[in-house]
Amino acid sequence: MTVDSLLAALETHHRHAGCLAHIRSFPEQGGVCREPDHPLPPPLQNYLDRSRICLYSHQGEALDAFRKRENIILTTRTASGKTLGFLLPVLELLFLDPAATALFLYPTKALAYDQLKTVSHLCSETGIPARPAVYDGDTPRDRRPRIRQVSRVVLSNPHELHQILPWHHQWSRFLSGLSCVVIDEGHRYRGVFGSHMAFLLRRLYRLCARYGSDPRFIVSSATLANPAEFAGKLCGVPFRTVSVDGAPQGSRRFVLYNPFRDGVMDGSFHRDAASVLVECMRHRIQTLTFTGSRKMTELVALWAREGAVRERIGTADEIAAYRAGYLPEDRRKIEDRLKSGALAGVVSTNALELGIDIGSLDGVILAGYPGTMMATWQQAGRAGRNGSDSVTFLVASANPLDQYFVRHPDLFFGAPHESAIVDLGNPYILSGQILCAAAELPLTAGDSAYFGPGFGEIAAALQKERLIAETPRGLVYSGSRRPQELVGLSGISRDSSRVISNGTTLETMDRGQAFREAHEGAVLLHQGEQYLVDSMDLSHGIIRVSSSDVDYHTRPLKSVDITVRQVRTSRPVGEFTLSFGDVEVSEQYYAYKIIRNDAILGVEPLDLPPLQFSTKAVWFTPPGSLEDDIRSAGADPDGGLHGTEHALIAMMPFRVLCDRWDLGGLSVPAHPATGGPAVFVYDGHEGGMGLAEKAYGIFDELVRHTAALVRECPCEEGCPACIYSPKCGNDNQPLDKKGTILILEALCRACGEGITGEESERL
Repeated sequence: MTVDSLLAALETHHRHAGCLAHIRSFPEQGGVCREPDHPLPPPLQNYLDRSRICLYSHQGEALDAFRKRENIILTTRTASGKTLGFLLPVLELLFLDPAATALFLYPTKALAYDQLKTVSHLCSETGIPARPAVYDGDTPRDRRPRIRQVSRVVLSNPHELHQILPWHHQWSRFLSGLSCVVIDEGHRYRGVFGSHMAFLLRRLYRLCARYGSDPRFIVSSATLANPAEFAGKLCGVPFRTVSVDGAPQGSRRFVLYNPFRDGVMDGSFHRDAASVLVECMRHRIQTLTFTGSRKMTELVALWAREGAVRERIGTADEIAAYRAGYLPEDRRKIEDRLKSGALAGVVSTNALELGIDIGSLDGVILAGYPGTMMATWQQAGRAGRNGSDSVTFLVASANPLDQYFVRHPDLFFGAPHESAIVDLGNPYILSGQILCAAAELPLTAGDSAYFGPGFGEIAAALQKERLIAETPRGLVYSGSRRPQELVGLSGISRDSSRVISNGTTLETMDRGQAFREAHEGAVLLHQGEQYLVDSMDLSHGIIRVSSSDVDYHTRPLKSVDITVRQVRTSRPVGEFTLSFGDVEVSEQYYAYKIIRNDAILGVEPLDLPPLQFSTKAVWFTPPGSLEDDIRSAGADPDGGLHGTEHALIAMMPFRVLCDRWDLGGLSVPAHPATGGPAVFVYDGHEGGMGLAEKAYGIFDELVRHTAALVRECPCEEGCPACIYSPKCGNDNQPLDKKGTILILEALCRACGEGITGEESERL
């Protein structure tokens, strides 16, 4: 069986034929080799010769750049040999300098252990005495001193580094020789996590200066629109981009599969993903299916097993689910069975998007657009890793971006990769990281080189709060608890609650997440299991839940109020006014709905305090005449503003590396700061994440794509594929599609991107 036979069968299949919206073919590409400018040391060159490995062009370029003391970001595709691309320069460095050490940072423990096998193999084959080891929270205590004393390559993760930096005196040997820091899967460090990571690396760099070392950085990343800018902000040093991919690649097919016909669909698109997986299994196409949640991972695997057994094309144990929450040994078994070919298919969350070695697959199914082009190509790249033919299916959901892309395949395949944003200006993140730094080494005025121009002001504020104190050597931490316990890398709020079931802590949540997902009466999903929230004790930070199997789900309702604190910049857009600045957001969760399928069973009130936080927002004010135009066209101005807010948020991930859940919005017929109607889009995290600021810069392009999204949707009055939002606190009321189109049309004309006469006729 082949990819061609699979596609031919689908094109005549009674269920699938009408869903094949577009098939794009990518021809086979040969590899391009490149020798480095100077030969490698004999142990490394002999290994390459024995293994019959020629260096691809990007690997040779990275080696030469590192030899010139440049910091490198490698942004070639999945399975292009990035690991060897950064291992060779590091091992050459360790060979030439017996005192040199290297730190490898991975976003997950699983990836670090997986990569340890590769590093250990290369050290063994070359005879370079690096003694690589993983050092994380699972490392046995009796092994830790030995690793600190003798290992020259340490593999870890940011969370562990955050905890061990205060104990830097125990790492004096390692830090004094630290010559290279490798950051694998660098694109994962964006948003709040990326901002924390940037300051964590500056804390590390600061300690290296104390011990007399000056490490270089190698960042390995998926393809980004701004690799050098991103890596520079992340690490605080200039970078050289290595992006021209010299690795060979087999021929590929990419199928845009749309189960929605005329904007409607019976059942779930996840069932279509399961059905496509069964067809891949029928044609002996070993396939990995990605879903967006743990629960859907289990369901899609279940449906695929049932389909395979029903149609007698395989057994149930040939399909496995894979997600976080499984025991490590169980995950390893699935990885080994997939690599050996014993499994015909695996359904996974994005846990397998990372570079864990699972061998070479023939197919990938994306159950819904993953949210970014970067993740799309990362996941698609899991197939065809050995140069064989491969196929990828994007099974579109009702999400606006999914439907926009299946209508615009050229835009999808030609879409520029997103910009990754690292915001160094969030005062809440910076203050926490400065506290951590003060507990590691006394702070002096010179530390503004690491923490930026806001360092002095924040240090003074922390001193006033008696969290840091003046000493003859500088400012030191003077709080009662370890700052590393107060400062988590994944969030901003220190006001968190523990979710407890039968005395066991399931997870922790900040207050915002708790109000959304774990208010009293909520149905909570944790690792695919269902729980009912019995009580929420905010004063003690405890949420008590019990295991449940109810046949309904809950959705909170909220109201939002925004106060503009400072307009940082503003510009006219035709007769509109576009602004960006600091705002104060107040979110009030006042009730929740109980829903079975699409039927509302009831609405229950909530008694919760308002969530108030400072953040950044972009907003526009339409001219007063536009409201009259909308009313004269028989549309609702308020519903149009609300629909415009939803659609703009839906399109943001097209150009900015974010999720719509990172954003909030408000549309009002009159706002005190504007003196008239306004639509706000704000960063959903305290202090901001740089998303609204990016939207201000690309507003013209954002509006153009948003207008096309709404205008082309085949629905009559609005739907989840255009102006409805799954996160709307007002239950998607009021919404008016015609009013939305009229507002977006006017914005397009104001931005100089007016629609054509033919397009106007279709409205």
